[in-house]
Amino acid sequence: MAASDPILERLKALHPKAIDLSLGRVERLLAALGNPERRVAPVIHIAGTNGKGSLVAYLDAILRAHGLRVQSYISPHLVRFAERIRFDGTAIDEEALVAVLEDSERANDGAPITFFEITTAAAFLAFSQRPADVLILEVGLGGRLDATNVIARPALTAITPVSMDHMHYLGNTIEAIAGEKAGILKPGISAVIGPQDSAASQVIERRAHAVGAVLLRHGIEWTVRRESDLLMFDALGAHREFPLPALLGPHQIDNAGTAIACAKALTGFAVSDKAIADGLVNTRWPGRLQRLTRGPLIEELARGTELWIDGGHNASAGEALARVAESMFADRPLDLVVGMLNTKTVDGFLKPLAPHVRRLVAVAIPGEANSLPAEAVAATARFLGIAAEGAPNIKAALERLGPEGTGRVLICGSLYLIGTVLAEHG
Repeated sequence: MAASDPILERLKALHPKAIDLSLGRVERLLAALGNPERRVAPVIHIAGTNGKGSLVAYLDAILRAHGLRVQSYISPHLVRFAERIRFDGTAIDEEALVAVLEDSERANDGAPITFFEITTAAAFLAFSQRPADVLILEVGLGGRLDATNVIARPALTAITPVSMDHMHYLGNTIEAIAGEKAGILKPGISAVIGPQDSAASQVIERRAHAVGAVLLRHGIEWTVRRESDLLMFDALGAHREFPLPALLGPHQIDNAGTAIACAKALTGFAVSDKAIADGLVNTRWPGRLQRLTRGPLIEELARGTELWIDGGHNASAGEALARVAESMFADRPLDLVVGMLNTKTVDGFLKPLAPHVRRLVAVAIPGEANSLPAEAVAATARFLGIAAEGAPNIKAALERLGPEGTGRVLICGSLYLIGTVLAEHG
């Protein structure tokens, strides 16, 4: 057990809800801490449904390749909470994490506040205590009322593709969800916009016009495409060619393009093309279309079977994985091990994948109270025409898939599920 674990458990008990979108509580706590969010490095604030984490990872690698000191804030973590607060690519050390958590707990003085709000305040405190050139700040949920949206004047904002997710909190239409994401746009601040549904684009553009934000939109102010083994990026009449990004999957072309657009839009740093190229090829982002090549789970599979993991968990992620299945994974049979939260739509995630999957074994997510039962996931898969069954755990699921000979197994459906896999693999 890490020294921070007991503190984190106490912080979870300060509010009856895990999510209660509001800015009032975090603003109160930040004021009690001396407003550390006003003393952090220039902020790149990132919202969106899919691709936020990949964008953070690309930008972190690109800006560090340019010689900048880079801090980043992400959520959720995969294995350890400390992963959320990063300095130059390295998670905060346990002693420093304990200190800012204890300071935040003390300043909060038992007042109601959600876990994400108080830990975000602690992150701002940690970032304010170390010099840096840039802070990359990922929205937790939504944007308008997210605890990260206390930054009044970011250096740059970005919105990755918006799709249907977290409807219980953000609304039941793409327009409502896009409106929440667009809540991070600020007057006079450039906003890099990734590929969007037309309805989402209209909402984002209306919000930008209302507040006076400057839009840099995919397909309009900038474009990106793959040609052979190169990434072609065009913006404002200039054509640039870069190596393909290290992160795998067709969807990563757009994510990499968004990162390039952000790097070029970040004023005051003149990020070089060489830094962008170096950053793209050196980006690492665990749990996103990652192949595992060693560890106890590999031993459960037939020799020659590949084991992959991906934290995608909504309809757009299912569509992205379907494109992976059509391209990268078309040479072998594909089996899935799936675990999902009860806040997600299983049919939306699995429907795009169904034509590409041989078999599916469903599991409950270990230690997660909001996990869907394995049989509920399996039943939905069968309804979509996938041969599916449940298993008590991941090891048992792989045992059931193991005897079929060489193929490819993808564990997916939840970042929390992927976190347990990575924990088992050290």
